[in-house]
Amino acid sequence: MDRTKACGVICSVMLAALAPIGVSCGKKLKAPLVVGSKNFTEQVVLGEIIAQHLERRLGVTVTRRLNLGGTLLTYQALLSGEIGIYPEYTGTIVSEILKEPIAKDAAQVLALSRQELARIARTEVLDPLGIDNTFAMVIRGEDARKFNISTLSEAALVKPGWKLGVGYEFQSRMDGLPALNSYHLNMAAAPRSMDLGLLYKALEQGQVTMIAANATDGPLGSHDWTILRDDKNAFGSYQACILARQDVLASDFKIRVALEELSGKFTNAIMRKLDAAVDIEHRRVPEVAAEFLTQAGLR
Repeated sequence: MDRTKACGVICSVMLAALAPIGVSCGKKLKAPLVVGSKNFTEQVVLGEIIAQHLERRLGVTVTRRLNLGGTLLTYQALLSGEIGIYPEYTGTIVSEILKEPIAKDAAQVLALSRQELARIARTEVLDPLGIDNTFAMVIRGEDARKFNISTLSEAALVKPGWKLGVGYEFQSRMDGLPALNSYHLNMAAAPRSMDLGLLYKALEQGQVTMIAANATDGPLGSHDWTILRDDKNAFGSYQACILARQDVLASDFKIRVALEELSGKFTNAIMRKLDAAVDIEHRRVPEVAAEFLTQAGLR
């Protein structure tokens, strides 16, 4: 073979080898699917359920960014594209993100959440999961019987007053302590701010006599507690929904289909059991999530 022909053969081989590289470089790589959550048990469990369900339905690996932080930090991660999907509560959207008062009607709260997040964040609020995780003021059952009370209005008549334990967000949010203050409870001391995981222990030990909890907390079913009814509806509605960026939903129609399968599959009682499985039984979150999906007929 002469030199000219040899060069031609070599060039042909090199071009053939480089061709697949050029094709792959020309393709637009699909962005990873990222599910996030805030930094408490229920959020982490819901985030893991969403991630596992998407993996099964789409046949892809979902990146998890769970336990990110509070509301505004997690929402900012959604805005920046660090995450594409996360569970949130309608009352929290209205009060913390939109900085609006929460309407008494759950449907109004949901409608406002959908309208405004589509406008300002190009994000969709999918149909509610079935959980309404509003704030819950909890006291010991023995105290409820002693004072013969079942509502917050009745608790306001108790003297000398209550020792209140709260988490940081309840103390700082407009829909938290300011909403509770509409009942004008007698207080024996200033509210004590503490880690959410310590509230029930503090109540049991008598360090506080009332705590600001959440309606789906796992410990609510494990002791003699009484949830005082919010008879003025001061705290509003907190329906759990999945938030999804519009560009994420547009990237594959199967994402929306899969996420919508989770709507209506929960109740407050179911969520309490899931939270208790993690917080009280100390089971692993992926195991608890997988068990729920099986029982819900989604595996």
